[in-house]
Amino acid sequence: MQELEDRWRRALADLDNLRKRHVRELERERTVERSRTAAAFLPVLDNLELALSHADADSDAIVEGIRAVRDQAVNVFELLGYPRHAETGVAFDPARHEVVSVVDDPDVEPGTVVQVLRPGYGDGDRQLRPATVTVAKRE
Repeated sequence: MQELEDRWRRALADLDNLRKRHVRELERERTVERSRTAAAFLPVLDNLELALSHADADSDAIVEGIRAVRDQAVNVFELLGYPRHAETGVAFDPARHEVVSVVDDPDVEPGTVVQVLRPGYGDGDRQLRPATVTVAKRE
């Protein structure tokens, strides 16, 4: 009986140690992933600061620069596994779209996305947010 109780106590201690080790490893992985994600956004931040430093320059050049920074940020999201969805002319998909408005447009098939008000990012289980859209009215 003494031997079984000793084994039981050792198994409990091993389980407790395993739980503690798992918590430490999980926190370490979270820290590494946060650092990786932040590092991926550093060039975007650098380019935004560069664009702001040229605020007195030609407005067309600034707009073009900001578009380039936006494209860079979209690319970072794609690298992280969250592709951008801002397509018009596609069929409404409740898994990828959130309808905020419906319009009557006789030139477009009913149930078709006619305007994207806010792009969505991600797919399926890894969706950050759905695209906010306007859809052609169904008859």
